[in-house]
Amino acid sequence: MNILLLQNLNKHIVLSEKEQEYFFSFFEVRNIKKKGLLLREGEINKGVAFVTNGLLRSYSVDKNGFEHIIQFAPNDWWMVDMYSFVKQLPARLFIDALDNTEFLWLSKEHLQKLYLAIPQLEHYFRVLAENSVISYQNRLISNLSLPAVERYQNFCEQYPSLIECLPQKQVASYIGVTPEFLSKMLSTLKQE
Repeated sequence: MNILLLQNLNKHIVLSEKEQEYFFSFFEVRNIKKKGLLLREGEINKGVAFVTNGLLRSYSVDKNGFEHIIQFAPNDWWMVDMYSFVKQLPARLFIDALDNTEFLWLSKEHLQKLYLAIPQLEHYFRVLAENSVISYQNRLISNLSLPAVERYQNFCEQYPSLIECLPQKQVASYIGVTPEFLSKMLSTLKQE
């Protein structure tokens, strides 16, 4: 039983000991090396990942080969290409590891079984989905209406544990600027 996932679960629902054992019996511990791919664009996303140690990211690649980071998933975060997972259609995103990463894998098939066996889990995953939609909506509004410095500040609030460990290239991609622009902006902020 993973303590990190149990704590995450307990923020929203409480399961009996028997339900906890049943819940955890469906997860598979997986590891992926730094730069390893969990999902390629075009593949079907057949499960969800809960990061227990390491760092995943999801991103798209445009026609010019530029990466656009959608999300980071440090410890205690879930990662999935929701479009592909729900619709069982080809993924629009890549998901890879920025560090050697351990995660708990739950297949779509097993998740459906869990929903039937433990109805509270539908509430748990619904709350996660609602929070994700809110986060994406706020990010979209931010990207459309805020200057880069405020998008950077939002990034720092969203991912405080990543500020020091991510290369500027990754942060720049997430906030939608070039690495050179981010470097110049951070220099200006330090001088102020």
